[in-house]
Amino acid sequence: MIILGVDTSLRSTGYGVLEAAGSRLTARAWGRIPNRRDARVSDCLAAIYAKIAALIAEFDPDVLSIEQVIYGKNANTMMVLGEARGAVIVAAANASKPIYEYEPRRVKMAVCGNGLAEKDQIQRMVKTLLALPELPQNDAADALALAICHAHVKSILTTRDNQV
Repeated sequence: MIILGVDTSLRSTGYGVLEAAGSRLTARAWGRIPNRRDARVSDCLAAIYAKIAALIAEFDPDVLSIEQVIYGKNANTMMVLGEARGAVIVAAANASKPIYEYEPRRVKMAVCGNGLAEKDQIQRMVKTLLALPELPQNDAADALALAICHAHVKSILTTRDNQV
């Protein structure tokens, strides 16, 4: 199974492509989609959409894994995050790829065993679990963590489904 994890943000969307074969996880690609602070929102959304669409075309993932919307106090920030998520969701929908959403705590639990793990803990565990040569950038690490979370959930569901 190929999983494309995406950690959405208007200015720095992280992505990670993960191949899951049984319990073996292999990172195929990871990085971030940077957008300048002074770029128009529409230009940022177009860049996010284009890169995600290109990743889907290149790696043909079976699914996308994204972070579930969480409550935020700043309505503007939440709207912009929703717009960035929308760009990713449209790219996936246009390619007929299913999308799975996970709560941040569930992702942290899957990767670190602690739903309250800090960013640096996630980076280190992602590096270790995937045997990466160096720490991935924060947004890329979060995206890979989303993909790892989906691989774990899928593994658990498959195991349960196959139980007699």
